[in-house]
Amino acid sequence: MRIYTRQGDQGQTSLFDGTRVSKDDMRLATYGTVDELNSWLGMAAGICRHEPLRELLSQLQHQLFDLGADLATPIDSPNSSRVNRINPQHAANLELQIDAATAELPVLKEFILPGGSPLASHLHIARTVCRRAERHLVELMRQQPTGEAPLVYLNRLSDLLFVLARLANKLDGHPETHWHKQP
Repeated sequence: MRIYTRQGDQGQTSLFDGTRVSKDDMRLATYGTVDELNSWLGMAAGICRHEPLRELLSQLQHQLFDLGADLATPIDSPNSSRVNRINPQHAANLELQIDAATAELPVLKEFILPGGSPLASHLHIARTVCRRAERHLVELMRQQPTGEAPLVYLNRLSDLLFVLARLANKLDGHPETHWHKQP
């Protein structure tokens, strides 16, 4: 299979159902940002020395791939049944992960700055990319039906990534940096 098809040379691409859309379509911006997020999680997993956390990051990457396919396939598409759609159980599972990770951390009483260990820093970047994907999805939802589950999933995922960044700092022995109002 060739990597290049020349099908996008005029600024258009195909959705999963074959519909041709402009490459600046909000649907593409949304699932493209999900793809960027997936890449950041891959980077984080690549430097992670903690097996349970690395396994969780891998699971999240697979879910993000499903989310990308979900977003690349309009709900009313004839191919819709061939796609693993994100559903409410996905967000519920993220909540369980958030609770488990939070239980291992000290109570947060102040704002913290993003950063710390290399792993935590990558997870903070992933969190901000996740928030951007969420904002794109909100805009897409004003234009086209997508279902509610993907938005809830991204919202919970960004929360999980914040908690995982904190956990990574703890596991790597790196103190969190508290924000101090500057004079």
